[in-house]
Amino acid sequence: MVNSKKITVGQAITKGDLWTKLSMLFMGAGMFGHKQKVKGIITFLIECAFIFYMVTSGFTNLAKLPGLGESEQGKVWNEAKGIFEYTKGDNSLLILLFGVVTFFVIAAVILLWVIQLKHSYKLQLDSENNVKIPTFAEDVKSLFDGNLHITLMALPILGILVFNIVPLVYMICMAFTTYSKENSQLTLFDWNGLTQFFRVLNMNGSMGRQFWRVLAWTIVWAIFATFLNYILGMILALIINRKDTKAKGFWRFCFILSVAVPQFVSLLIMRTMLQPQGAINVMLQNAGLISSPLPFWTDATWARVTVIVINLWVGIPYTLLQITGILQNIPGELYEAARMDGAGPVTIFFKITLPYMLFVTTPYLIASFVGNINNFNVIYLLSNGGPTNVGDTAGQTDLLVTWLYKLTVDQQYYNIGAVIGILTFVILTIITLITYRNSGSYKNEEAFM
Repeated sequence: MVNSKKITVGQAITKGDLWTKLSMLFMGAGMFGHKQKVKGIITFLIECAFIFYMVTSGFTNLAKLPGLGESEQGKVWNEAKGIFEYTKGDNSLLILLFGVVTFFVIAAVILLWVIQLKHSYKLQLDSENNVKIPTFAEDVKSLFDGNLHITLMALPILGILVFNIVPLVYMICMAFTTYSKENSQLTLFDWNGLTQFFRVLNMNGSMGRQFWRVLAWTIVWAIFATFLNYILGMILALIINRKDTKAKGFWRFCFILSVAVPQFVSLLIMRTMLQPQGAINVMLQNAGLISSPLPFWTDATWARVTVIVINLWVGIPYTLLQITGILQNIPGELYEAARMDGAGPVTIFFKITLPYMLFVTTPYLIASFVGNINNFNVIYLLSNGGPTNVGDTAGQTDLLVTWLYKLTVDQQYYNIGAVIGILTFVILTIITLITYRNSGSYKNEEAFM
């Protein structure tokens, strides 16, 4: 049997027989002519449906895409009825969406065209070599046997395409438009190239200054939130895991209990307790320790330190679980050999325990760092990004993700929000790839040495 992976489109075009060449124009013709009539008919019907779609709406969608619509919604006073009558205008949002979908449909049909052409040539070669060609029933049966992976992966891949990739491309396209409240009409906008990117990256402009300040705080936050959680969680796990520590299960239960409580409940309670008239300030004032409320959420420095400290309460239990599992799996022979060589507790920790933990947890650290950059819950539920004095749209504790939320949901700067989303993705990708490719977990995947 011929391996279809080795067949190229060029071979199918130049060496294919009449049926294979016909499939270049009539998709499925090669399968139909090489004893797979049902598959050939289904493929041809897909081509017919594609042609019908393109004729009825596809070409129109593509034609409108360069201009994103031109006619505005009209408003005319009707003297007879004594009311304003509105005439329907173009909707750039729908034009952009349908245009993006049309491109994906075209790409899918091109991919199908390539697959069916190569498959037709494979069937031709199988026929020439007297290899039995499976029937439609046998092909269907194989989808639940040898090709079960295709059946199981089809729906998840379709879901990723529809709910992730298409919206992502749609959002990226918005970054190159004038779609924001600054435009006269939100329903009618146009392309403006890289204008919004220059606007965001320009350090002399208002939006640019906000971006660089928010980015700097986001990096600082991610570093503190990641490594403080890791270091303190590691220390806690080491203390509990000591042989002399009694009731280990009880201590782990106490710290892990915070994981069981929904995060938004804990964060909102802490936000309330730290208000100027909250429980913490009232207790400290009643005890005579302070004369006025501490500015947990009204001063930028206090707010930033507060969200970092509260994040420890949320993040340390997860690190505790990770490190506990690793400590319990470090071979005891390593410790025995080190003690026999005269190594002390400090040497053992830095030469055995810490390298082993870093080797195993580097991917977890990278994921935690990325997660903290996108840590929407902690910032939004605690400080709501405030106090708001970085600029017109961002607060002192806003991360890129919370600022993006405000730009789009609250302030309708949709194009700027799309730019921020793209830049966040680029930054995270660069950091993740560089960090992981230089880690021991990547360079020595086989085992810990």
